[in-house]
Amino acid sequence: MVQKSKPPTAANEPERRGEPKRRGRPRAYEPDVALGKALNLFRRQGFAATSLDDLSEATGMNRPSLYGAFGDKRELYIKSYQRYREDARASMAAIFREEMPLRQRLERIFASALNIYLSGETGPRGCFTVVTAASEAVGDPDIRAMVLDGLAELDKAFANCFRRAKEKGELPESADPAVLAQLASATVHSIAIRSRARVSRKDLEAIVKGAIDVMAGAGAKS
Repeated sequence: MVQKSKPPTAANEPERRGEPKRRGRPRAYEPDVALGKALNLFRRQGFAATSLDDLSEATGMNRPSLYGAFGDKRELYIKSYQRYREDARASMAAIFREEMPLRQRLERIFASALNIYLSGETGPRGCFTVVTAASEAVGDPDIRAMVLDGLAELDKAFANCFRRAKEKGELPESADPAVLAQLASATVHSIAIRSRARVSRKDLEAIVKGAIDVMAGAGAKS
């Protein structure tokens, strides 16, 4: 006796048609967008002053969704800092890479830095590394390693600029690219702190001009 086959039920019909079965609700957020909002909040308030409720409100995600997407608050902070460094690196990569006179290169680098530090819907946010990550680096070895790596990366990029300028005769033979690089990095850190304190762009640009005069002025060939 042949047993009649049962008609497909509503539950298994999608699989029979080759369509994947959907489970749960689809994500109502974009992780990259949410990370950007968390980054903005951490830059403005720092780690300690930013609560999970603050992050939930800023990203539009509840706590379980935040944990599922990014881990705990510390992990989200580290991911935000990584994102900040990637964005900053991308914004300046071409300036460090392209061929141009040293003074022009320095002017463009510092102008780009000021654009980053003075941005923010509620006021200047400064530099993530100097303003907030450096504080967390005191007690967190992972964040400290990231901060030190970021400082070293900036020093190396500046040193390459001064080395190339020296090779082209824009700097005297006595110029030390490593020392000039540290001076340039120190200027970046200074304007980052001052911008956070809402020093005017005009005053910050005056600091930058003075630093460039010292770094590229003496012995430079126009």
